[in-house]
Amino acid sequence: MAKHVVAALAEIPPGSQKLVHVEGRAIAVFNVNGELFGISDACPHQGGSLASGATVGMTTSGEPGTFCHSRPGEFVRCPWHSWEFDLRTGQSWCDPRRFRTRPYELSVEPGSSVRGPYKAETFGVTVEERYIVVEL
Repeated sequence: MAKHVVAALAEIPPGSQKLVHVEGRAIAVFNVNGELFGISDACPHQGGSLASGATVGMTTSGEPGTFCHSRPGEFVRCPWHSWEFDLRTGQSWCDPRRFRTRPYELSVEPGSSVRGPYKAETFGVTVEERYIVVEL
């Protein structure tokens, strides 16, 4: 599988998200307390942008009147119809048997600036006495 640089880590600090495009695919990247998740940006329900959705946690209840909030920020809520998806698996919490969004593996790798295929022509310049000289 080919690897693609999509952003510098500093561009997506904890608690934020960013929409990136790789080979024609829109991918929503989320940073949850320093852990990175990537999922397909289009909600499988009706195509809302998940990168624009709010991140939320899970609330469960074992009995009436008792609630437990866990996994803060690990779910994204579609901004169109509030369908929720697990950022770890892409699993839908509204209709888990029929809907999910594709998760993508992300990694953080060391490196320097990505170099493009273009190279600008450069010229050496010096100042001699009071004249500017360009080397060709």
